[in-house]
Amino acid sequence: MSLVEMSFVVLCALAAVAAGLIFVARGRPVRVTLPDTDTLSMHFLFRDLDLEHASNGAEPFVKNDETSTDWGALRRNLGTRFPGLPDEAQLRGVNRLTLNAVGQGDQAVIHLDREDDITRLTIEDAAAKDLRSTHTVKSMEAELGTLRLAAVGAPYPIWLMDDDGAVIWRNTAYDALQANTASDESHPAKSLFGSEAAQIQPGHTVRVSIPNQTDDTLEWFSVTATDAPDSTIFHAVNINAVIHAEVAQRNFVQTLAKTFAQLSIGLAIFDRNGQLALFNPALVDLTSLPAEFLSARPDLLSFFDRLRDNRVMPEPKNYVSWRQEISNVIAAASNGSYQETWSLDTGHTFRVIGRPHPDGAVAFLIEDITAEVSLTRNFRAELELGQSLMDTFEDALVVFSSAGVLTFCNAAYTEMWKLDPDNSFADVTIVDSIKDWQAQCRPDPAWGDMRDYVMKLGDRAPWDARVHHLAKGEFVAQVSPIVSGATVIRFTEVVEAPMPAKVT
Repeated sequence: MSLVEMSFVVLCALAAVAAGLIFVARGRPVRVTLPDTDTLSMHFLFRDLDLEHASNGAEPFVKNDETSTDWGALRRNLGTRFPGLPDEAQLRGVNRLTLNAVGQGDQAVIHLDREDDITRLTIEDAAAKDLRSTHTVKSMEAELGTLRLAAVGAPYPIWLMDDDGAVIWRNTAYDALQANTASDESHPAKSLFGSEAAQIQPGHTVRVSIPNQTDDTLEWFSVTATDAPDSTIFHAVNINAVIHAEVAQRNFVQTLAKTFAQLSIGLAIFDRNGQLALFNPALVDLTSLPAEFLSARPDLLSFFDRLRDNRVMPEPKNYVSWRQEISNVIAAASNGSYQETWSLDTGHTFRVIGRPHPDGAVAFLIEDITAEVSLTRNFRAELELGQSLMDTFEDALVVFSSAGVLTFCNAAYTEMWKLDPDNSFADVTIVDSIKDWQAQCRPDPAWGDMRDYVMKLGDRAPWDARVHHLAKGEFVAQVSPIVSGATVIRFTEVVEAPMPAKVT
């Protein structure tokens, strides 16, 4: 279709609309003239039993309760006034019908015209306009009553103030609150919430407290202002529970702060936004960070940057990747998997642990373990010194704890029995050792006595026994108790004295 032809069709359609509505009924057009909404009549247009169009003010007569059709709703509303109005089954057999109202003084007339499945119904009534106006007024009055009931019966205070600051209307909740909180000399036109609430800008909210005269406590409210013609509407919502929760939270944080102040471990808690929310004095002592800097709530990156500047954490080998390393630290702490030992240039050693907290917070614990590390190193050095000293002995030495577990042996023991307890994943006991000894020696009841001696509790006396090693000959096994219920067994090789030379 060309643009000219399309324009012609549109013009024809507009002309048809200007003259009236055109419906298609059973394959042929039916012209229905639209009613003039300024007349004193009401018009309805049905397609079969469904309403297609109604003039202004006519919709309430066909209000459908979803249990009947539109025509059934119209007949239910007008059937008493016009008894001859056909029902749904009779409508299909009517072509034209005129009915007068049966009420005394009621001059209304119904005109019904039906062609195929299109039904046009007109109610001509001199009082129709007044009826529509009355119906509209009643609807508005009903809506106004509902809104007034909703405002008066609201469970929270609502009041209106004029431009001079006087209360010109209030609901029941406001009156009840005024009875419990206002003094006897309070004026009803004066706002119960004082000048602070009266100065709220429309659309804003403030917290206001008013004294309760019954128990000398404060009632907290969140007051919101809404602009209205020549007045301002105020809504107040009781927030006592919110205030009490905030006070309890603040007291809890203060209690935690007092508790953490006694810890020797530095504590830094960062909130979900990555800002420092809580720290204790030990953190200042360990990191040498100024209290003013920590009180300013720095973020995580600034905190670790300052630690690096104070040489409280290892210097990164590559400063370009420093921020990425810190991001990895924060991510590991959020997952609860961060635990590192920082060895500083100052000689101190810190243990740093990162742990996640509820609501996306992260906590870092910094502990000075310099003394612990030094003690461990000294102890390890002493053990190495003792091991070196015992390895210089030619006799085989082995020590068993009070529980019968092998705790120490020297190189001569390893060489004699071809055993190395340090290479064993499990603990080597006296029972395991005796089995190895018996396998390399002649049978001897002394082995069982050694086992019982090692496992015996209480006072014990040293003793010795001779054993015969199949490969190395005779040995003297000296069994002696030592401290903490332990036992040391010393194997000394028996050397036979040479025979004296024969004199001739």
